[in-house]
Amino acid sequence: MQVVENWVIGPLRKRQFFSIEEINQAVWERLEELNGREMKHLGRSRRELFEQLDKPALKPLPPRAYELAEWKRAKVSIDYYVEYAGHYYSVPYRLIHKDVNIRATENVVEVFHKGQRVASHRREGTKGHHSTMPEHMPESHRRYGEWNPERFIRWAESNGAATAEMVRKLLESRRHPEQGYRSSLGLLRLESRYGKERVEAACRRALGFGLCSYKGVKNILETGLDKLPQEGPIMTAAKVHMNIRGTKYYS
Repeated sequence: MQVVENWVIGPLRKRQFFSIEEINQAVWERLEELNGREMKHLGRSRRELFEQLDKPALKPLPPRAYELAEWKRAKVSIDYYVEYAGHYYSVPYRLIHKDVNIRATENVVEVFHKGQRVASHRREGTKGHHSTMPEHMPESHRRYGEWNPERFIRWAESNGAATAEMVRKLLESRRHPEQGYRSSLGLLRLESRYGKERVEAACRRALGFGLCSYKGVKNILETGLDKLPQEGPIMTAAKVHMNIRGTKYYS
């Protein structure tokens, strides 16, 4: 630094410049002179030493310029997606509930698990949307590859009118329908544990309570409220609570 200050910056300190290009040109001229000067203690110039010692040892530059990347830790959700900057990217379904690392550049989002890359997507800027690779889905879910609201409602209709209405409300309650896919898929998966009839009854009761959430339906199933008879007019959502079971529950 002292050499640069004395031989490059110092001689230019009183000059006036009117552009960056003009400054760079002046600095370059001073560098050329500095590198060409013979160093008395070595008897050679910096340029001569570079050509003799450094240049033969240099390696080629990488084929691509360095790309700035941002890293983030995440946990894979139940629908085998991870979120980055508001967009959802799929990963292999076997990594559900696993911790992963996300590496995001200007154009690519990569996901790593235990140091191994498990997914690579083109970076998308649309918040609330999903990027899905079919090979990340289990075989039983690949029929859901082209997700859209109409398909979710059709799947729910095979279970019953109340289930279809609940899914419709889940999708309509989000700013983007895709944001309701996760809840809708979770709702439909309850069938494998509780059966179609109970899920349909739970959705009917939840709608009567004014509830519109996957968690609400799940709570009804877990507490057995779907098995109780629905007496008279349903109370409004403002007055109802999941712990209110009705008079017959205690008889």
